[in-house]
Amino acid sequence: MALLFLLPFAAFFLVFQIAPLGWVAVHSVQLDDGWGLDNFVKAFSSKFYRQAIQLSLEISFWSSLFGIIIAILGSYSLRRVDSKLRDFVSAFANMTSNFAGVPLAFAFIILLGFNGSLTMILKQAGLIEDFNLYSKTGLIILYTYFQIPLGVLLLYPAFDSLREDWRESSALLGASSWQYWRYIGLPVLTPALLGTFVILLANALGAYATVYALTTGNFNVLPIRIAAMVAGDISLDPNLASALAIILVGLMTLVTVVHQWLLKRSHHVAH
Repeated sequence: MALLFLLPFAAFFLVFQIAPLGWVAVHSVQLDDGWGLDNFVKAFSSKFYRQAIQLSLEISFWSSLFGIIIAILGSYSLRRVDSKLRDFVSAFANMTSNFAGVPLAFAFIILLGFNGSLTMILKQAGLIEDFNLYSKTGLIILYTYFQIPLGVLLLYPAFDSLREDWRESSALLGASSWQYWRYIGLPVLTPALLGTFVILLANALGAYATVYALTTGNFNVLPIRIAAMVAGDISLDPNLASALAIILVGLMTLVTVVHQWLLKRSHHVAH
């Protein structure tokens, strides 16, 4: 009977997850005159597509790293503030985690564009000479913004696993604050930190609407390249787009495998 209730979920998973992935995998090895790995060879031999892979990884990594650092500080601080303020910040983080795409790009253009209000204020104050929102650095800042609320929502429950009596006991035994976090706090939080980092990385790697709205598709990252070859007006190559999509899936699979390895290692060290 329990398996019967799993059938709707299994059907949904098959239709919307496995079937599209299978379709992309099949078309990634499909050529105009048969089958082969020429699409993957073209993707990895082209400097243009290698640059797209590199920029996607760099932006995703740095935005996830900065996002999780800020989220850790924010989540820890939430446990120390009044419950009303905590509820407000949690609700605000939940709302802003969905603030992406065209509205987010438009907001950043107004604030940090070439003639953005914040850009002009910083220039007049002499804090910056020039800032390009449409560069890699600008995109890292933009991506970090929508990573922070998601990181807070994912990490805040993890800090509830840290019991206050652990800190008190370690202090009574003569442990410093650094020793408490080194031997108690971080080992307990490590699974949540690694899991959250992987989710943030996946969130950034697959982001499309925001970077497209900001750069009108002129920045070379994998989601932009895939979309251009599927729905572009100049160069249509759905098979090569499928190969790039499989490469994107492969990158996420690699990140997940490394995450699982680090997770098992952290458990081993903790025990």
